[in-house]
Amino acid sequence: MRAYIVKRLIVAVATLLGMSILVFALMRLAPGNITDIIFESAGYVDEEDKKRLEEELGIDRPIAAQYGRWLADLVRGELGKSYRFDRPAWEIIQPRLPVTVELAVLALVFSVVLGVPTGVISAIRQDRPLDYVLRVLSLAGLSMPSFWLGMIIILVLVRSLGWIPSVTYVSPFDDLWANLAQFLLPALAVGYRSSALIMRFTRSAMLEVLREDYIRTAWAKGQREGPVVWRHALKNASLPVVTLIGIEFAFLIGGLIVTETVFNLPGVARYLVDAILWRDYPIVQNLTMLIAVVVVLANLAVDLLYAWLDPRIKYETA
Repeated sequence: MRAYIVKRLIVAVATLLGMSILVFALMRLAPGNITDIIFESAGYVDEEDKKRLEEELGIDRPIAAQYGRWLADLVRGELGKSYRFDRPAWEIIQPRLPVTVELAVLALVFSVVLGVPTGVISAIRQDRPLDYVLRVLSLAGLSMPSFWLGMIIILVLVRSLGWIPSVTYVSPFDDLWANLAQFLLPALAVGYRSSALIMRFTRSAMLEVLREDYIRTAWAKGQREGPVVWRHALKNASLPVVTLIGIEFAFLIGGLIVTETVFNLPGVARYLVDAILWRDYPIVQNLTMLIAVVVVLANLAVDLLYAWLDPRIKYETA
């Protein structure tokens, strides 16, 4: 197991290195740069001042030198300085990170709590009215964009109750209940789509496992439905579901842009779009690398969970 983890970590580092090259190159391929945006907003362009600013920001250097400096700073944990705000990038990212993480975790909790049980129930009630109802609900969840559902929720609350979640971010350390009231609705809007996907995967995996010989033997011996379904069948059907949950969490970290905008949440996903428009390279590059790290670590965690869920899995280093 230890050798496998070391091997996966080496692959993860190589993957992140490739991602860093891709992100850095794509940012430089975009037309314009931060100096153009600054001078256009000021209404004039002085070539001498522009060159002086480029030297100060270090973007007049060769591309390879800029990449090497950024990568070295990244390894040391120095995220550089925001070109637009002239402040350390971490000071801008750090207060926004808990917002996105909290929303992603709550959405994932909703999706698992809703998706796994309904998937199991749909499988054991295959082709019955309850199965058809749950499949229709899951199809609706896959069809409706989360931001659209969020806007509908807000409109219904305003029209029927005359209440709307706070439009100003409330920290859980300041007021926990106000924070939950602010995050539960966007988390439910995002989690509904993920729960529909998890429900479909769970149903499909459970249908396959329920046809196995050992499940039929358990039924033939008169075992109760609860232990057979929830203890034996679900555990053996959970591998593809766990894989999907890991992928969904990584997707949620970087895919909450519109939802954060609809509910006015100051998260990193929403801020990433603004940073791209401003050509604020340190912010964009570091946020994108953060998302890449989350994806890689989520995949590694899922692979390690396999051995715990199914002891028959043995990792080979060859």
